[in-house]
Amino acid sequence: MLQRPQRGDPVWVWVLHGWAITAWGLIALVTLITMLGGAPTDRKLGILALTAVLALCYAQVRRPPGDRLPGGYGYLGVLVVVLGLLSYLGDGYGVFYAVTLSQFVVFADSPRGVILCSGLGALAITVGGSLREGGQAEAFLGNTLSSLGVWAVAVGMALLTPRALAQRDERAALRAELKDTQLELAEVYQRQGAAEERERLAREIHDTLAQGFASIIVLAEAARSQLAVDVHRSAQQLQSIEQTARENLAEARVLVGAAPSSGVAPGSLAATLRRTLARFTEDTGLDVTADLADIVCDQPTRIALLRCTQESLANVRKHAAASTVGVVLTQGADAVELEITDDGRGFAVEDSRGSGLDGMRKRLAEFGGGLTVTSSLGDGTRILATIPLALDGQV
Repeated sequence: MLQRPQRGDPVWVWVLHGWAITAWGLIALVTLITMLGGAPTDRKLGILALTAVLALCYAQVRRPPGDRLPGGYGYLGVLVVVLGLLSYLGDGYGVFYAVTLSQFVVFADSPRGVILCSGLGALAITVGGSLREGGQAEAFLGNTLSSLGVWAVAVGMALLTPRALAQRDERAALRAELKDTQLELAEVYQRQGAAEERERLAREIHDTLAQGFASIIVLAEAARSQLAVDVHRSAQQLQSIEQTARENLAEARVLVGAAPSSGVAPGSLAATLRRTLARFTEDTGLDVTADLADIVCDQPTRIALLRCTQESLANVRKHAAASTVGVVLTQGADAVELEITDDGRGFAVEDSRGSGLDGMRKRLAEFGGGLTVTSSLGDGTRILATIPLALDGQV
């Protein structure tokens, strides 16, 4: 049975359903005219009863699947009988066959079924009309010719409809495939977004909380070892531990969304780096030289360069065994450059397996920048971070 048309169905499917609905308006109109006309009462009642039975059967098969009686062919059988009886009762009622022609297509489930059932309808109105006219040969021949003409239209509809339905099914399959693809893409984007967010959080934790805790451990060990020798130095280290713990707490609140900003106070990049270097000198006692240009940049860029500085200094503290550290911040023609060097033991860059350098590269890549690491065993290390300038000369 042809289902109700959906958005995107071929025009022919909509025409069939529109035709089926319009047919009932015409049937109701003709029946009303007959009731108001001068036909005998018994004939009027017979016509009214037949159209009422047909309407009730139609309403039953058009109900939702769970409520209707099974089988569109049962309704078509009733339709054939009613058409034959109406043609017998009233002159001109054979036109109902043409009016209801689309219903044979709607309720039959195959072209063969449409051709057979509509052929039976043509036979029914031919026989009914001929009997009403006395069964004469001329009347039978005339009714047969007119019925065959309408039946030919039904055959054409039966052949045309499967193509329209195949086109509808193809479009429906394409729509379903497109919807599935969209859902898959949405899931991919969601997983990708979740992975990127996890990676971002891991990088932030490594560059803030993990470095802070590592610093606290180093300071605590130093304070404990010098507690009996240099009380003043131990007190300074304990103060640094307290300050680092407070900073870690602030960063933790930022990461869990309890604080509105990055945890880095706004201000000049050079001033921010000087405070970081001063803390580093106080905690480690290393000699730090700094040449920091007063560069104007936005807060995200300032945070990126600060994190690179913090990560580089943490590596110096943990791995380099250096005595001096140099930090240079300059603004070139097309990029800002941050260079951090030390005179420590160095390392083989190609053998590095830590996540710190990789995190720095990814952080700088978000701004279109890059990271260059130069080092070898016994020759110290040079870290160069670059971020391109915007068109207005700012970063």
